[in-house]
Amino acid sequence: MSADIPPAESPLESVFTTSLPDLLSQLGVSLLVTTYQAGKLVVLRAQGSKLNTHFRDLPAPMGLAVNGGRLAIGTKSAVWEFHNQPAAAAKINPPGSHDACYLPRAMHVTGDIRGHDIAWAGDELWVVNTRFSCLCTLDRMHSFTPRWRPKFVSALAPEDRCHLNGLCVAGDPARPKYVTCLGATDTAGGWRENKRDGGLLLDVDTHEVLAARLSMPHSPRLYDGKLWVLESGVGGLGYLDPARGQLVPVATLPGFTRGLDFVGPFAFVGLSQVRETAAFSGLPITELPVEKRACGVWVVDLRSGQVVGFVRFESGVQEIFAVHALIGVRHPELVVESDALIDNSFILPDDAIREVAKR
Repeated sequence: MSADIPPAESPLESVFTTSLPDLLSQLGVSLLVTTYQAGKLVVLRAQGSKLNTHFRDLPAPMGLAVNGGRLAIGTKSAVWEFHNQPAAAAKINPPGSHDACYLPRAMHVTGDIRGHDIAWAGDELWVVNTRFSCLCTLDRMHSFTPRWRPKFVSALAPEDRCHLNGLCVAGDPARPKYVTCLGATDTAGGWRENKRDGGLLLDVDTHEVLAARLSMPHSPRLYDGKLWVLESGVGGLGYLDPARGQLVPVATLPGFTRGLDFVGPFAFVGLSQVRETAAFSGLPITELPVEKRACGVWVVDLRSGQVVGFVRFESGVQEIFAVHALIGVRHPELVVESDALIDNSFILPDDAIREVAKR
């Protein structure tokens, strides 16, 4: 990892290690990052030896989920769905500069459910409904449909009783399998009293507690045969030892770890520069001086636990929620506001396309 850290070309200040764009190029990926605090989706793209940080405005974006060419983004009161339209990417100047273009296809209004992780299980999108302490799905008739909640939550109520936050989908067929929450509590905001080490990792099918006494766990992910979890309150990345019911630490990073994805032997971890607020006070990570806490995306080599690159936001962004790698997509665009691309890009059934082509 080079010590030379050039400034990133971005409207918001950031710096990056020269190893990061090289790594993205070698892996053939780009990264999507959400920051609800700044109201941005950040697209991290390699441009030669530089890192391009591309921003799109969305209202408090949090969860991200990709299913082929479909991209879902949870925002303050809605879930947006975007579809990759390669023909639209070809229209972006300069020609040949983009290999994907995600255009908005639908928006489902949920209301302010404080949605956290979202994930596709086949063609069905599942949402962690933090405000109502449940997992839910979406349909055209309702704000949301509750499908599961921890057995210690006695009723469906908009009270954030346990701060359910993380979701891992697994199996064949795919289904919700693991969740994280910040406390086995059943009162409004009850998790706050013991947030320092009251967190749980749960099995959705059995309601079994797989690991307890965790410090604000987030982002459960199944990868390479291991169940990974971020222990956010200590800045930790680790995986579950099922025999002991404990996390095996792999790396400790200088921020509140939240947002996790994997490519090859590397973990991409979101870091937030938390400050002493009611939600974060008393956490081990806040014992680190604020000037030494970082916000950005850190890359950890899983073979050694060493940091091999990072992008750090210097101003404008203090909190990260989700990190997602777009495999095989090096330079995507995402269109939010109406413009000529949306006005003149159409997706039609195959038989209709054949009919149009004949005219």
